[in-house]
Amino acid sequence: MANVLREITSITDKDCFYIVERHKSEFTWPIHSHEEYELNFIERGRGVRRVVGDSIEEIGDYELTLITGDGLEHAWEQGRCSEPDIREVTVQFSPRLLAPDLLARNQFASIRKMFDQARMGLTFSMPAIMRVYNLLDTLASREERMEQFLDMLKILYELSLDTGSRTLASHSFAKTGYDLESRRVNKVKEYIARHYREEIKLEQLAALVAMAPSAFSRFFKQRTGRGPVDYIIDVRLGVAARMLVDTSTSVSEICYACGFNNLSNFNRTFKARRGYTPRDFRALFTKNRVFV
Repeated sequence: MANVLREITSITDKDCFYIVERHKSEFTWPIHSHEEYELNFIERGRGVRRVVGDSIEEIGDYELTLITGDGLEHAWEQGRCSEPDIREVTVQFSPRLLAPDLLARNQFASIRKMFDQARMGLTFSMPAIMRVYNLLDTLASREERMEQFLDMLKILYELSLDTGSRTLASHSFAKTGYDLESRRVNKVKEYIARHYREEIKLEQLAALVAMAPSAFSRFFKQRTGRGPVDYIIDVRLGVAARMLVDTSTSVSEICYACGFNNLSNFNRTFKARRGYTPRDFRALFTKNRVFV
């Protein structure tokens, strides 16, 4: 299969950011990826379809999403939106804009954590969007470059405090690690990542961290927001989605390669959790693929 379009951004070595504001009636840019970090704001976009990895969702009137995953496919598509004047502000910047030594400082702890989470795509809550709206509103028209830089830093800091933000793509699709989580949670997730093709019993996972199964289930859900069974299913679906995008392997082969033992159940579960059947999900990416 062809590669997803790899965008070459307009950032130069002398620029901190590439900022562009557009007013449009439709989205035409295909699914793509790039090395640079991207913060994308959309106003009056109800019905637009956001694709970030294996997450496909319809957005509301306001949308603000940060993507820091190098190679994480993403796009905003027209979907059901019929608004004649959609406003979009896109900010792209180098992963090296804030040096590792600076990000390691205590004052940058929340931004560092946010960047790590955004490797899977991170979408922000409405209260957070409203807190930074005035800064976003004038960011593209700022003529004083240092003030523009400080405004952007303020935006990133405010967003890093958003307790209502949520990640989009699955770990297994985005191919990210689990550094921010506890040692016991990491141990379980690493085991699942190695054995997702096999039958995994709750008792096995609980034994890894020396806990009773019922206590382990509560612990895991408190730490991850999902029960162990749901997490295993999401890992399998994430791997399946990546195979659908990156290979021409048949849907039935992918089903069994990812730990499902029933094709009907795989198709039903994939559609319930991703909004598309496996074949339709593959078609969504295939129609957007181009060589560059």
